[in-house]
Amino acid sequence: MSRRRIGFWYRLAAVIAKPPLVVLFKRDWRGMEHIPADGGFITAVNHNSYLDPLSYAHFQYNTGRVPRFLAKAGLFRTPFVGMMLRGTGQIPVYRESSDAVSAFRAAIDAIDQGECVAFYPEGTLTRDPDHWPMQGKTGAARVALETKAPVIPVAQWGANHAMPPYAKEDKLRLLPRKTLRVQAGPPVDLSAYYGMEPTADVLRAATDTIMAAITELLAEVRGEPAPTEAYDHRTARAEQRQKTRQLKAEEQGGTP
Repeated sequence: MSRRRIGFWYRLAAVIAKPPLVVLFKRDWRGMEHIPADGGFITAVNHNSYLDPLSYAHFQYNTGRVPRFLAKAGLFRTPFVGMMLRGTGQIPVYRESSDAVSAFRAAIDAIDQGECVAFYPEGTLTRDPDHWPMQGKTGAARVALETKAPVIPVAQWGANHAMPPYAKEDKLRLLPRKTLRVQAGPPVDLSAYYGMEPTADVLRAATDTIMAAITELLAEVRGEPAPTEAYDHRTARAEQRQKTRQLKAEEQGGTP
């Protein structure tokens, strides 16, 4: 099988989702020529809004190559959403359980069958204060090195203006009409890691290579320079806890 047909369920999802997207947002799409016409491949996408999966899916649906997302297993238990996810062939991710490896195997099987699997390597909405990509998790790199499938970096920007990540108030801001910008780039060159044992260091290096390609694309989309280092949420939290302890110690007249 060289490519997955769009099928009934994906077409139904498009009928539901595309009209409001077309009406409510403007679009600036670039790089569709980098989406392979056939064969299995991976897309690696930055994540800065709950709306951006719709923006990216709209972009790629129009290339004729529909993506299979890795989605939290809990979403599959939601009545209508779960039905749509199963119908469109999305892949459930069971975190911190004995079934966690099943998503990895399903992704490899899908690529071997000529499909596209979409990864959000950050694993969650970015915590970077300026909405740049964070340090990525290694799942996409692991699948890429196992399959040697092309990895297409995708940068998106604009959905975060309509629905900022982690916004506590005024979550949806539709006016003035926002532009959803999506840009795909050429395949990431991971050939230096082929044939190497997938150690933690190798997977980290491959992941950083993928994230650097996404960030470079996003800098082009945003028209501004990217940070020199990717935001590391764990490090930032540890530093914040240390600062909090220091402040408390100073208030108490002691040392942390």
